[in-house]
Amino acid sequence: QVQLVESGGGLVQPGGSLRLSCTASGIIFGIYAMNWYRQAPGKQRELVATITSGEGTYYVDSVKGRFTISRDNAKNTVYLQMNSLTPEDTAVYYCNVRVNSQATYWGQGTQVTVSS
Repeated sequence: QVQLVESGGGLVQPGGSLRLSCTASGIIFGIYAMNWYRQAPGKQRELVATITSGEGTYYVDSVKGRFTISRDNAKNTVYLQMNSLTPEDTAVYYCNVRVNSQATYWGQGTQVTVSS
C-alpha cells in the first residue's frame, strides 16, 4: 500500500528555517507530481507547493521566494525547505500524491510552529 511519512517539523523562531521531508513507499515515486499542503487552525487546507516528475515547480504566492520544493527520486523523498518563517506559516504540513482520479494519498502531517 502507499505510505507517505513526513518529518522535520518543530518549533522555530520567526525568521528561522526548517526542512520538511516526505518519504514515499508503494508507488513508482519518480513518475508522480508531489505536493505539500498545510492547514492552519480554523482554516482550510491549502496547497503550498508542487513539484512535477520533470521537476517543474509551483508555489502559492505567500511562500514564493521563501520556500523551495525539491525531490530525490533515488530516495523516494520530497523536501520542503522553508526559510524566513513567519507566525503565519504555523500549520500542520501534509505531503500528498495524486496517483489517479480515484486515488489520492496523504501523510500523517507534521506540525510547524513559528513563535518567539
